[in-house]
Amino acid sequence: MSADLRRKLQLLASVGLALAVLVAPMSVLAEEAAPAPAPAPAPAPAPTAAPAPTTGGPTTTTAGDERGQWGWKQVFMAMGTCGIVIVLLSVAGLALVIDFGVNLRRDKLIPPHVVSEIEQLFEQEQYEQAIELCEAEDCFFTRILGAGLAKLGAGYERMTIAIQEAAEEEMTALYHKIGWLALIGTIAPMLGLLGTVIGMIDSFSTIVGKGGAANPVDLADGISKALVTTYEGLVVAIPVLSAYTFFKNRVARIMLELGVITGDLLDRFRPAQ
Repeated sequence: MSADLRRKLQLLASVGLALAVLVAPMSVLAEEAAPAPAPAPAPAPAPTAAPAPTTGGPTTTTAGDERGQWGWKQVFMAMGTCGIVIVLLSVAGLALVIDFGVNLRRDKLIPPHVVSEIEQLFEQEQYEQAIELCEAEDCFFTRILGAGLAKLGAGYERMTIAIQEAAEEEMTALYHKIGWLALIGTIAPMLGLLGTVIGMIDSFSTIVGKGGAANPVDLADGISKALVTTYEGLVVAIPVLSAYTFFKNRVARIMLELGVITGDLLDRFRPAQ
């Protein structure tokens, strides 16, 4: 499978999974927010005298009032610009999680067959062939070890320093990549909070527009819409930040293992005490 086709499949998978992650909780939200069915009408009572009309009281909202009916349409309309941005962030975050899950693995960063070949070449003292192998097999491990082997004639200390510098550079690049997950996990709930603040402003504007006599149903409906973006932000942030911590710990573990492997390989160049 070509690299371009693999990237396209990963993108399609990330979009599908992101939509599944958002749609599943939203379906629960829509079902919970849906109004309960109206009870069966009671038998009509005997006709009585019509009560005197009253004025100034709040208007009673019927069970069929559209303001109380929350479904898919209302959920998506309540998202607003902030909600749409959060959805896009969820797609980007899930694409990164899939990419890191495939590429940030021990077998990818430190291929066992490459380590085995390097060890055999070191046992046979074929260091030039080891350098050629590091150049041919471009990966995390060979880039770091190759930096040390390039200083083969400069002695053990210089080789150790070169490997440490290359390892710090490669580790910084990996942490920079997974840092995007931390950024998405931080921005998503902040955007949700922004959407909530905007919705609350609209609700209070309704109070002002009606001279302080706004219907409580209008306010509750506006606040519910405002909280949708906070809900979205938390749904995205919690798994993304969890994935960030997971991959960060994985990189740290791989770096420790790499240090052990390169240390064992360089011990043969250590000067005798």
